[in-house]
Amino acid sequence: MPPGISSIPIHPIPPPSNADLTHGQRHINPRASLSSTTSKSASPSSPRCNGAAKAPLVASASSLRASRLYSTESAVSRLARSATAPGASAETYIAYGMTQKLFEACSSQADYKVPQASQKGVPVPTTESGEHLGVSESWWYKGAPLQYPIIRYFTWNMAGYWNTGPGISAIAITNPLNHSTELGLVPTFSTWSQITFLHMYLLTVRLRALPNRESFQTYSRHLIDHFSHNAEHRMDVLHDLGSRGIRNKYLKDLFIQWRGIIAAYDEGLIKGDAVLGAAVWRNLWKASATGPDGGEIDWSKVAWVVAYMRRVTAQLARMDEADIVFELSGAAAKDSKIFGFSPLDGKLVDGSK
Repeated sequence: MPPGISSIPIHPIPPPSNADLTHGQRHINPRASLSSTTSKSASPSSPRCNGAAKAPLVASASSLRASRLYSTESAVSRLARSATAPGASAETYIAYGMTQKLFEACSSQADYKVPQASQKGVPVPTTESGEHLGVSESWWYKGAPLQYPIIRYFTWNMAGYWNTGPGISAIAITNPLNHSTELGLVPTFSTWSQITFLHMYLLTVRLRALPNRESFQTYSRHLIDHFSHNAEHRMDVLHDLGSRGIRNKYLKDLFIQWRGIIAAYDEGLIKGDAVLGAAVWRNLWKASATGPDGGEIDWSKVAWVVAYMRRVTAQLARMDEADIVFELSGAAAKDSKIFGFSPLDGKLVDGSK
């Protein structure tokens, strides 16, 4: 015992009786009121002992029925209930599962593989900057020809329509016929992370419309947690970063990038397509004046991504949260018209109906 501190005997404190509890205390802590009444009534000699003994059985049966109801209940109603009960323990578990499906939809848009990672002794090809180069069939790297020219100025007005014509302060698009939808991005870890962040941001904009702030914070926190777990797995398996300390350093840098992306894209949504296009260029094309092929950057590709973001944002705004989860997950994700290539984006850039 340290000097100056004497030993104080501890005596058990009996629970307060029901008569000692005020009405407010019984309302705040109903268990205290329950324990004060059952401690006297639930004795072996009490005539209500049998009823008290059956209480746990009734409670377990109720729990079993509740678990069965939860398993058969649709995810739509579960998500709706969680949104109306912020901070509840059930909301955290539901949000975790829902955001996992949403993140998988975001991650799959620019997914890539590194075949050499599973081949012992085979070197992994790298870019000029030293990044591991993967392979992918995603439209963000490859695409199909588009059979009409794109020669327009465009911007997005407050009413939600595309304004086209000369004299509008926006991005000028000049492309020949047979314009390719191939964005020409390089399948690397950094490109994957930026495209995934872009889709996570689009979902974040929609999640801001949840009924309360607590629910939005829960869902957004789980969304970035899923990204961190997946990114660390890719570092370890695909890029041979076995040191946990190095991975943690990269994860911290990615989280800082995520916060910056939110601010940059928010500014673009508010100030217009020119600002949003600049943010896309900085993040996806790394603010380079040349494309991955070494030639001058094709600004029509930047405009295509801006149109893509505008379209997805508008579609998500018209959908319920649960419908978004079903649309982007499972078998429905293959036929989803939200994420992924859409000729409508080219028409928006072109200004045609």
